[in-house]
Amino acid sequence: MSNQHSAITGIEAFLPDYVLTNALLSRMVATSDEWIMSRVGIKERRILRGRNKGNSIMGAGAVEKLLEKTNTDPSEIDMVLCCTVTPDMLFPATANIICDKVGIKNAWGYDLNAGCSGFIFAYSTIDAFIRSGRIRKAILVAGEKMSSIVNYKDRATCPLFGDAAVAMLIEPTPDPSLGLLDYENHVDGIGRKYLYQKAGGSCYPPTEMTVKRREHFIQQEGQQVFKFAVTNMADVAESIMKKHHLTSDDIAYLIPHQANLRIISATGSRMGLPTEKVLVNIERYGNTSAVSIPLVLWDNELNFKRGDTLIFAAFGAGFTWGAMYYKWAY
Repeated sequence: MSNQHSAITGIEAFLPDYVLTNALLSRMVATSDEWIMSRVGIKERRILRGRNKGNSIMGAGAVEKLLEKTNTDPSEIDMVLCCTVTPDMLFPATANIICDKVGIKNAWGYDLNAGCSGFIFAYSTIDAFIRSGRIRKAILVAGEKMSSIVNYKDRATCPLFGDAAVAMLIEPTPDPSLGLLDYENHVDGIGRKYLYQKAGGSCYPPTEMTVKRREHFIQQEGQQVFKFAVTNMADVAESIMKKHHLTSDDIAYLIPHQANLRIISATGSRMGLPTEKVLVNIERYGNTSAVSIPLVLWDNELNFKRGDTLIFAAFGAGFTWGAMYYKWAY
């Protein structure tokens, strides 16, 4: 058993070229820039367009850039874990497809579905493998093609989501003061009633009727999700602060899941953080589910200093939620 915990040693992203603005969206459904901005704070989102273009295109693109950036040979990678709710297909795993596309031959891995908490659940899983001594170099891919399950006739949900992928290299760190220091994860199955995709699985297999009823799209009871998200995301972030006796002065930045500006603000306020310590990019990318926290990290990579204390906090379908206490390692 190894005592070394893990650290992110490189990060890269893939963003689709097409930008769906609120102005363009208002031509598709009865909405407006003012309505969307006042409720969720989203101005635009990226959309992967093109026939038969799946999640793995973005994931492989991010991994290729990551390998080049970190000067890592594909043969060195021991594990690839992909967190997503929008895999290319139910099987094989999108992680396996990405490995094939980028030439990773010596690794094993799989997909992990924890909704918008996917990154936190996936990273804590990789950290456990690294601590066990079983692996040394892992790639975590957070990839979502949310546009593939969005109903663009539903004005309550279609403004919310965007597409993107982020890949990060995760390795053991010999410095015990850096990297992932602690995490706290939770699940409450009551969330299955309020945020879900009904059809497509074994309970409701695809049929002509499920397609006609639009049951392959995101279904959400917004008020219930908001209520649980505000409470639980703030609770878990505050809990990990108290556990490690952290004050707002100790924290360089909060990196929250980018779902809704009001939820983000409530979490930062609960932690006693000024707005400049709460990192936000939801206006430009929308809710990218499991990708949102990694996308903020990639966006701000050059602003972080070695040793900066970061708190990651997420809430997602399930319900799932969690937080991480992390010290930037490079």
